[in-house]
Amino acid sequence: MFRRPVLQVLHQCVRRESETASSLVLERSLNRVQLLGRVGQDPVMRQVEGKNPVTIFSLATNEMWRSGESEVYQMGDVSQKTTWHRISVFRPGLRDVAYQYVKKGSRIFVEGKVDYGEYTDKNNVRRQATTIIADNIIFLSDQTKEKS
Repeated sequence: MFRRPVLQVLHQCVRRESETASSLVLERSLNRVQLLGRVGQDPVMRQVEGKNPVTIFSLATNEMWRSGESEVYQMGDVSQKTTWHRISVFRPGLRDVAYQYVKKGSRIFVEGKVDYGEYTDKNNVRRQATTIIADNIIFLSDQTKEKS
């Protein structure tokens, strides 16, 4: 079904330097992230002059594991690590929905890709930043609030 268009795209992407030189073939790759966690701050919308606006918020994910070799669950055996992720939403419809409905403490599922970039801070120091560029957000019901 999709074979013909895919082959056409691949042929357009392949460059040949000459008949005798080796050709450049693009390999498939994947940059995909799925996160399930709680929002750490209400979103903000920013716009740099000449660029599209972006909605930004933080998302916390938790990793839990048992310490030791005990198979029996005990509170003292569980360790937890929280990781904070910076989420950026550029897609126009999703950007506006995220800005309006994402709230601190909300439980959400985010799909997107990892982006590594650099910026210059107020002190003119170059810094690196890792961002998740969201292309889908699913709002999950908050069971702790539903019980009240």
